[in-house]
Amino acid sequence: MPSPALIAASTRPMILSILLHRRQSYGYEIIQLVKQHSGGFLEWSDGMLYPVLHRLEKEELIRSHWDLAENGRKRKYYRLEEKGRLELETAKEQWFRVHETLTSIWNLEQGLVSPQTT
Repeated sequence: MPSPALIAASTRPMILSILLHRRQSYGYEIIQLVKQHSGGFLEWSDGMLYPVLHRLEKEELIRSHWDLAENGRKRKYYRLEEKGRLELETAKEQWFRVHETLTSIWNLEQGLVSPQTT
């Protein structure tokens, strides 16, 4: 299980990315997609997801609306707003930089030459 700090840091960009690619989604579906894409490594709960969705909505990064699901039940759907797209682009840049830095440092641990030193 990943650390709570890693989960907290990665939740927002994951949700925004899912909404970018799905156009809209609902809470349970988001939870299942994260579980599927992580190979079961990340298992989010309702209690973890919904406060983040509410924060993203309050920040106007996403918008929600109620609609009927195929089974006839009302379901709350979330979709990405333009402000959320911009936030996601910034987050992607930051995550790629962190990933590159960690990879470079871990390559040093393995005795490999870092791409920045060649």
